Amino acid sequence: MLALILAGGEGSRLQMGEKPLVLVCGRPMIERVVGAFAATGCDVVVVTSPRTPYTRNWCRVNGIDQYPAAGRGYVEDIVEAAGSLDADGPILTSVSDIPCITPGIVGRILDAHAGTGMPALSTWVPASLCNGSALRCSYQEMVHGVPACPAGVNILDGGRIDQEQPEFRLLIEEPGLGFNVNTPQDLARAERALCPDTNGLNG
Repeated sequence: MLALILAGGEGSRLQMGEKPLVLVCGRPMIERVVGAFAATGCDVVVVTSPRTPYTRNWCRVNGIDQYPAAGRGYVEDIVEAAGSLDADGPILTSVSDIPCITPGIVGRILDAHAGTGMPALSTWVPASLCNGSALRCSYQEMVHGVPACPAGVNILDGGRIDQEQPEFRLLIEEPGLGFNVNTPQDLARAERALCPDTNGLNG
């Protein structure tokens, strides 16, 4: 399956340069996310923008396919990339700032989609995972009767990418999907989860 990793944002709140290239336990965040999808057999394409030229260069150097979108917005860049790549089947889309995602998590999402019979799937984590933990959740909706936070990983029908699609909401108890890195504090939390023996490398 085609996997579009969106890596065109400025990362202004993090204030550490291009966010996809910020090191998490010694590795660029984008490398961790790309690796999780590639390990499940996905055809990974990183969607960059004029705001992330160094991320584009990193992709070239590391032999990772990338699509240079116009950077008009998250949804707009997905539609542009899917159309230009002639994606007419199911495609995965993911943010690039969830460094704790693993091949196992991606596999669970793919398996769930295969069993729904629906063209689209969105992934959510229970908000309770955030209560009293290192995770944060700035937006919630009720999913299957449970307060939940969007995880930033979705599946869409590429052939209908510019249309509203019937969607299955997958509620998945995976703390790794809750580590969305937007601030230095988020980065420190993610590092404590990924490399606890070093107490993180960024504080």
